[in-house]
Amino acid sequence: MRGVIALVTGASSGIGEATARRLAREPGARLALVARRAERLAALADELGGATVVAADLTEPEAPARIARAVEDEHGRLDLLVNNAGAAWRGAFAEAGWENVRRHMELNFDAQVRLTEALLPLLRRSAPSAIVNVASTAARVSRATSGAYSASKFALAGWSDALHLEEAPHGVHVGLVLPGYVATEGFPQRELVASRLTRWLVSTPERVADAIVEAGPVGRAERYVPRPYWLAAAARVLAPGLVRRATSGGRLALAPRTGADGQDRSERGVAD
Repeated sequence: MRGVIALVTGASSGIGEATARRLAREPGARLALVARRAERLAALADELGGATVVAADLTEPEAPARIARAVEDEHGRLDLLVNNAGAAWRGAFAEAGWENVRRHMELNFDAQVRLTEALLPLLRRSAPSAIVNVASTAARVSRATSGAYSASKFALAGWSDALHLEEAPHGVHVGLVLPGYVATEGFPQRELVASRLTRWLVSTPERVADAIVEAGPVGRAERYVPRPYWLAAAARVLAPGLVRRATSGGRLALAPRTGADGQDRSERGVAD
């Protein structure tokens, strides 16, 4: 980790901001911070003692190439890429339809793939290096009204496994982090935190940041946050009918409101 050069997307708040702070504690670390909100990125960079700031909407066609040029020009190498940016909008398929699936895939999957493609040559030249894709326990267990979000995270998880197999011979490790409920600006988890019965389910961005380090430079294949959430993923494989019954009740608690609910694309910055 000494002298690590890392790029973190979605760095303006939540897990991305916590990850930037965690990495900045490493001796000689140099960071590139990416998100839509330039003012927040600049403030965080100043607080951390300096960082490369790239204000970009990752869904824009030219964004990956522009970010790659900035990292190449400023640092000349890249040791760690953290694909963290994302958002979620609740909605049953019968009401929200394909459009809700499309916008989830555009940001939570397509944008991560496109940025990785742009930075992969640099990561290979910098090997040993690592990519960490931040998915979700929703990549293993789906819930009512969040199927579009799960679809994007399922895709990210499957692609991550294949990418690791392809890039390991080139010295690029690919790790996966699967957070459960984490209280952030984009995912406030107010319904869960308000109840004593569900408050224990909610974790913190700082714990996810530690897991990102484990799944990146430390070389773990994947990490659940909190760790016991892997039991839900295992149960989905071993007893899918039981998991369906378990997730069919308490619909509000299982799919709490997100920061992106009720917002159009122009306001989506709260989630990245």
